[in-house]
Amino acid sequence: MAIIKRRTVANEAAEEGFILINGKKIKPSYSVKSGDILEIDMWNYYKKIRILDVPAKNSVPKKERDKYILMEKYIPKEPEDLV
Repeated sequence: MAIIKRRTVANEAAEEGFILINGKKIKPSYSVKSGDILEIDMWNYYKKIRILDVPAKNSVPKKERDKYILMEKYIPKEPEDLV
């Protein structure tokens, strides 16, 4: 289940410190657990996600996504926010 669509982008974001889990910077190799709070502060959005459960398989249909994650906050960033 992809929260960030490309693995390379997710790895780079983690290495650069754009991803926090439970308020701490993480390495790309971190395995999320149920109850983790994931914060992604990228150049074009901020997301705060609660991990409800971790699926047994990597691929989850979109209609089942709500069983695994809860989007607590989503804030798109405007171009003037980037300056």
